[in-house]
Amino acid sequence: MTSTVHRTCPLCEAVCGLTLTLDDGGHVTSVRGDKDDPFSKGFICPKGASLGRLDEDPDRLRKPLIREGELWREVGWDEAFTAVKAGLDRLADRRSIAVYLGNPNAHTMAGALYAAPLIKALGTRNVFSASTADQMPKHVASGLMFGHPLAIPVPDLDRTDYLLMLGANPLESNGSLCTAPDFPGRLKALRGRGGRLVVVDPRRTRTAALGDEHVFIRPGTDAYLLFGIVHTLFAEDLARPRHEVNGLAEVREAAKHFPPESVARRTGVPAETITRLARELAAAPTAAVYARIGTCTAEFGTLAQWLVDVLNVLTGNLDRPGGAMFPKPATEFAGRRRPYVVGRWKSRVRGLPEANGELPVATLADEIETPGEGQVRFLLTIAGNPVLSAPHGARLDTAFAGLDFMVSVDPYLNETTRHANVILPPPRVLQSGHYDFALLGFAVRNYARYSPPLLPLDERPSEAQILARLAMIASGLEGDLDAFVIDDMLGKATQTPGSGIEGRDVAELRDLLDGETGSERRLDLMLRLGPYGEWAGKGDLSLRKLLDNPHGLDLGALEPRLDEVLKTASGLVELAPPQLMEDVERLRGKLEEEPPEIVLIGRRHLRSNNSWMHNVGPLVGGSNTCTLQIHPSDADRLGLAGEAVVRSAKGQVTVPVEQTDTIMPGVVSLPHGWGHAGSAQNVAAEHPGVNVNTLTDETTIDVPSGNAVFNGVPVTISPTGVIIAH
Repeated sequence: MTSTVHRTCPLCEAVCGLTLTLDDGGHVTSVRGDKDDPFSKGFICPKGASLGRLDEDPDRLRKPLIREGELWREVGWDEAFTAVKAGLDRLADRRSIAVYLGNPNAHTMAGALYAAPLIKALGTRNVFSASTADQMPKHVASGLMFGHPLAIPVPDLDRTDYLLMLGANPLESNGSLCTAPDFPGRLKALRGRGGRLVVVDPRRTRTAALGDEHVFIRPGTDAYLLFGIVHTLFAEDLARPRHEVNGLAEVREAAKHFPPESVARRTGVPAETITRLARELAAAPTAAVYARIGTCTAEFGTLAQWLVDVLNVLTGNLDRPGGAMFPKPATEFAGRRRPYVVGRWKSRVRGLPEANGELPVATLADEIETPGEGQVRFLLTIAGNPVLSAPHGARLDTAFAGLDFMVSVDPYLNETTRHANVILPPPRVLQSGHYDFALLGFAVRNYARYSPPLLPLDERPSEAQILARLAMIASGLEGDLDAFVIDDMLGKATQTPGSGIEGRDVAELRDLLDGETGSERRLDLMLRLGPYGEWAGKGDLSLRKLLDNPHGLDLGALEPRLDEVLKTASGLVELAPPQLMEDVERLRGKLEEEPPEIVLIGRRHLRSNNSWMHNVGPLVGGSNTCTLQIHPSDADRLGLAGEAVVRSAKGQVTVPVEQTDTIMPGVVSLPHGWGHAGSAQNVAAEHPGVNVNTLTDETTIDVPSGNAVFNGVPVTISPTGVIIAH
């Protein structure tokens, strides 16, 4: 006997619909794209096709583990939580607690709904996440320009006539901060309707190869290129903003210092190309500029993200069909206007400012290693592996070993969790409900889909229950966390004008909510209060409606809504935020700086999504390997063959060399997430690779956001066996 079921793929940002076949034992026998999903329309990538293998990975932990010396002991859940409570009770100061949230939290309901209450219960400001190793520059730029860090315009891919893409490779990543299933198909459709795709990247990626034009650029210089385009728009009177904005004159004045002839020397992009790109953007019927991780994880990441939307504003393409638009997610609740602020507190050791309630992960090791009041001694990690994903991972590896107590909520014993005293493993993917709270806020078409659990829980709690119980332990309270949160949300909504339920009774409303679990009831509440919800008076969306439509619901194309989105004090787009104009001076000061001889950049693989995907046999091997990509001219000049030693200011690795003319001279590339030598994960241990973050520098960050710098890292390279004196 077999059954056919449907769910959203939780393995990347594309939110593709899947059709799964299960046998009577609950084992996945096939995975196909869901052709009836109105958003993904049957698209599937190798990661989604391997969901069954990942879900049943024999190396996934089934029971909690407690470390005793160098040995691990399986225990029951009550004993595990008792051990966690004992570790917390030994703390004299809650300021010595730190929390690290890994990338998978953006792909789970538990991470979206329960991390914040848990952090509040722990009573700490030492919050770190993968966001400051990835996308914080975009949040900070959007927060300062539009008043909210999640007010991120996305390219209207299905209607644009011209797309300028920098530092993004969606044919490998499936898109990022731009949720678009079948991104390749959408780009092909853009070109098929006569549109133009220009890709700026130090590598001729699969995405660049698909485009009409590929422009090589020196890593880390995207802000200079974008400023050169801005300069040209003003110099040739091509700027045509469609909205009233603050700061237009300040941007015009700043751009005078970045003419194409000057930035060409810094970027490696010819001045005539910069000028032409500006003219093409201005002349296109509709256009959008989009930039992602390659531009975020650089020294001037926030300036690059800011300039992306400066260009969208100046060309008149912000908030218009075919331009850069703001999605309207089904769980959005407007709430009160609170202008965005950065730096409400600073890190203890380096004085780095907070952004979005987080401190930069680049300073986590400082907080653990440096003695004094508030020194971090207790660490909670949730679904993360910062030893491999954070800058100078080797230092974190050592720092974690010196903690007094560490707890990890994670399905694997990996390079980070091996330092934990207690590991609490969440259940399988198919035992968990799924709704993409975060990712649907960046979708190129408004859409909603809920996937209930496909298999019953065994003896373990759900991930939501694990995080909720940790929150209750930390707070010292008893009761139902979901009930507390639901009543709080309802209480605020009943006092918010325009919510649709202002003045109504909280208890009455609570009884109307559907859902088998606290997570489902909270989702139902958010849907009802959202812009399509029945309580908001603008639709009939609810959990029940999503359950009745298992393939998902198309909520329509993106529509202009800038006035709804803006949360700035002025009510206008702030085109020249003071914090960013200050950083422009730092950018200007390095305009004439000579580039290093060779710099390192990262690399994405289609069959991988960070380190936790390296233990699935079908996803490892082929193109998904850990090699050093280098241009043949550099390899010949350096006498490289076979393997090479790559050195930076922080460490060195020995790695196989892959010569390719798809990378520009003076640049080398290593993929991220590798470094599994000695791993407890069997497949990963057979394909260990090297940890690129042995080479990256935690002391170099993007100043406005605190984001780590992974692109443009100076390195030296030599054949194996050659010793270089420093």
